[in-house]
Amino acid sequence: MTDTPPVSGPPAPLIDTHAHLDEEAFDADRAEVIGRALAAGIVRIVTIGTTADSSRRAVEIAATFPGVFAAVGIQPNYAAQAKAGDWETIEELAAGPRVVAIGETGLDRYWDYAPFDVQIDYFQRHIALSQRLKRPFVVHCRDAEAETIVELKLAASRGPLAGVMHSFTGSLETARECVALGLYISFAGMVTYKKSHDLRAVVKELPLDRILVETDSPYLAPQPVRGKRNEPAFVRMTAGILAELAGVDQQEFARQTTANACRLFGLSLDEPVAVTPAAGGADGV
Repeated sequence: MTDTPPVSGPPAPLIDTHAHLDEEAFDADRAEVIGRALAAGIVRIVTIGTTADSSRRAVEIAATFPGVFAAVGIQPNYAAQAKAGDWETIEELAAGPRVVAIGETGLDRYWDYAPFDVQIDYFQRHIALSQRLKRPFVVHCRDAEAETIVELKLAASRGPLAGVMHSFTGSLETARECVALGLYISFAGMVTYKKSHDLRAVVKELPLDRILVETDSPYLAPQPVRGKRNEPAFVRMTAGILAELAGVDQQEFARQTTANACRLFGLSLDEPVAVTPAAGGADGV
């Protein structure tokens, strides 16, 4: 399998469904990073909050740069650190016009920075907010697949689910259960790593209309740039490998996954985008 399968003609637009543009790693050149993504045909970026402060920053970035939208939430590893009023901040931000998703939320037994009952409480809060606002939720799951499915099924008993398993690294069984519950499966740079045999096998078995692609930048840079700071422009490298695994050409993969992202997040491609920020200073915020 090649790292960079060939593309015929101009590359079709792509959407990076999960980035962390608020991270300090982008403070020196955020506008340039977004500009490179747009120049590479990455027409939309969803920047994801992980705390109340991070979510506020994500909303500010989305308001500054056309083509960028925000998700707001408290990531499970930060759930125990949430202060009084933080959840109310998330609820307030979630109603904003540039917010397209709730999260990231979920469960994490790998780091175990927060008591598991606290993680579960916040997970269910995020899903309930998603259901109330009719905006999808973004799931972080690490070493907690069975528990995540239990909580998703509990939430599904209250009403339909709309969401995405971000940076998926789980089993095919878990992926199929999530799809059956109404979720999408998103893959990041790890799927490009040569030893990710099990994860690549999952991609081959999933319906294309349930696959999304992301960077999780500045983390998890794909194989050709592994070890460097990741950024949204690199999502095309991951998409190339995913297309090959899915058995379609890169253009078709880009068209389908872009349509998937627009459907899930309620995005339109009509808004014009520009390399320069809409407002603000050198970094656009």
